[in-house]
Amino acid sequence: MITRNVIGFAGAAILLAGCQASPDPQVQARNHEFGCIAGTVGGAVIGAMIGSTIGGGSGTVLAEAAGLGGGGYLGNRLACR
Repeated sequence: MITRNVIGFAGAAILLAGCQASPDPQVQARNHEFGCIAGTVGGAVIGAMIGSTIGGGSGTVLAEAAGLGGGGYLGNRLACR
C-alpha cells in the first residue's frame, strides 16, 4: 500500500513539474528535454511493472520485456511531441 502511494506521489510531482512555464527559450528546451526523458523512463518502468503481473515462469520475463519496451515507446511518444 505504501509503495502505491509513493508511486502516485512521484507521478504527480513529475506531472506538476511539467507545468512550469518560462519565457526563456533555453529553459523551455531544458524542460522539454527533461520531460522527454522522464516520460520515456517513467513509461518503461510502469510498463515493466505491469508486465511483471502477467504470465508465469519465463512468460513473466517476456511480459516484463514487452512492457518495458512498449511503455518506454508510449511514454516517449506522449512526452516528446
